[in-house]
Amino acid sequence: MLCCGMLRGMLIYLGEKGYVMAFDGIVTYAIASELAEKLTLGKIEKVYQPGGEELLLHIHTREYGNVRLFMSCNSMSARVCLTENKYTNPEQPPTFCMLMRKHLQSGRITEIRQKDSERIIEIDIEAQNELGFNVCKRLIVEIMAKHSNIVLVDIESGKVIDAIKRVSIDVNRYRQLLPGIIYQYPPKQDKLGFKDVSEDTQLPHDEKGLMNRVGGISPAAAREMLVYCKESSDSSIVSTRPAARLAEMLEDANVHSKAYVYMRDDGTPMEFHITELHEYEELEQLSFDSISECAEFYYTNRDSSNMVRQKSMPLLKTAQAALSKAQLKKKKLSEDLLTAENSDRYQLYGELLTANIHLVKPGLRKVTVINYYNGEPIEIPLDEKISASKNAQKYFKKYSKAKTAIHEKQAQLEENENDISYLESVIQNIEAASTEDQLEAIRDELQETGYVRRRQKASQRKKKSKPDPMRYQLADGTTVLVGHNNIENDYLTFKLATKTDLWMHTKDIPGSHVIVRLEDGRTVEDLSAELIYEAAGIAALHSKAKDSDNVPVDYVPVRYVKKPNGAKPGMVIFTHNQTVYVQPKR
Repeated sequence: MLCCGMLRGMLIYLGEKGYVMAFDGIVTYAIASELAEKLTLGKIEKVYQPGGEELLLHIHTREYGNVRLFMSCNSMSARVCLTENKYTNPEQPPTFCMLMRKHLQSGRITEIRQKDSERIIEIDIEAQNELGFNVCKRLIVEIMAKHSNIVLVDIESGKVIDAIKRVSIDVNRYRQLLPGIIYQYPPKQDKLGFKDVSEDTQLPHDEKGLMNRVGGISPAAAREMLVYCKESSDSSIVSTRPAARLAEMLEDANVHSKAYVYMRDDGTPMEFHITELHEYEELEQLSFDSISECAEFYYTNRDSSNMVRQKSMPLLKTAQAALSKAQLKKKKLSEDLLTAENSDRYQLYGELLTANIHLVKPGLRKVTVINYYNGEPIEIPLDEKISASKNAQKYFKKYSKAKTAIHEKQAQLEENENDISYLESVIQNIEAASTEDQLEAIRDELQETGYVRRRQKASQRKKKSKPDPMRYQLADGTTVLVGHNNIENDYLTFKLATKTDLWMHTKDIPGSHVIVRLEDGRTVEDLSAELIYEAAGIAALHSKAKDSDNVPVDYVPVRYVKKPNGAKPGMVIFTHNQTVYVQPKR
């Protein structure tokens, strides 16, 4: 296990590689202050454990009513903050959750504080034991990257009751976290805590020197402290300017002013802090009225896409495997069809053998005769074990069988092409999914079509929610609806849309069904070319060609869109369509 100094060095290195240590000691200080103000004397009503490294407390307070306190010791998103997000809890609560309920439920929070300048928050709780006596427990949240943890300690004895991630002597010789062991804080760093820095403290003028001198600050905070020292990066130069900027940052934390998130160009959050960070002034800045709101927005939006992508992988692999199988089947069917279509020679062989049966001697493996259609000689392979007439009958039979196979192979090939189109649309929907609910809907769809096995206890699952398509508005206020998956596409086109609405889909490219609502008697003719192009851009955006240029999009009134009998979800046929070429955009 790394010591704290090595750990801090590793975090700095990660920061240089593009990762940020957003939840630093200063943010911890602000969070602890906010929680102390809002939760002190609050009563813990319920305890949940949504994930293996998460804890959720429902707390009733006099001034703020019912609030939820979320804690995570996940290595990439460790944090403590108030939340309004809804988390899904497992049907059977984990053992740690049951233990927390035993010790914390109905307890009252007496104090919340930060440990020194560290990323550690302590929550003291007074509760009753089985005998009805008041006992004091301490819930300690350690925010230390992959070594983050949530630990419950008995205050009187100082012993660990349990930790959400137990640490044995095999993992760490210095510090174990096991039930019954005296709790020890992580080893202190040989640094000056940021709380101990006064405005006249002289500090280095470079980021590395500053982080080696002051504990509890992230690389972003260190660079912000140097905002007034840009004239020099010499580590040997010291001044009180970094300390003055730190004092301003702590003042922001003390007065509970706004917190800020800085967004990348792709819409994902890059960094957040309790104070404005001048190095990101060119990026989009979002402000929040509390540090909890800010932290929850940052982690939820940063992690959600990665989490959904991870959870989509098994489904994506299943769909891709089915697609590969269908493409292989297409190749085999195409080869069989080509062979069947070249079967006219069998009829010719049969006719020529029948006309020249007197030339065929018993035991021959081949015979050369004149093709009376072109007057040229032709060699016919023979089965030496049977007579000439039976060889002729054999060729007629092969010809007849091949002609029958042509119709069968063509039907199979057409059905297989539909499967390929369907699977390509499913893969596009999986890759475009942004929430777990959308993935769950796609899983249900694949279960219904037989590509995924039905889960056991399916009857006990929650009732399916009503489709909720994406909504856009065109420049004139016209509503545009877009399906998340094929079942939702069918719902949009054949249940929600009226016959006069406009239907759109990328031409021969997997994508979502798009419905342009035409209400109050409006028709397609009432739509200007600009509005059609605008709606088509949305259709192109929700397709496999979203990163392409000049994407073809078909559009047609809904009355001309039909669903063939037995067709898979989302598969339709249409007529009277027109096509425009657009750039994918909102």
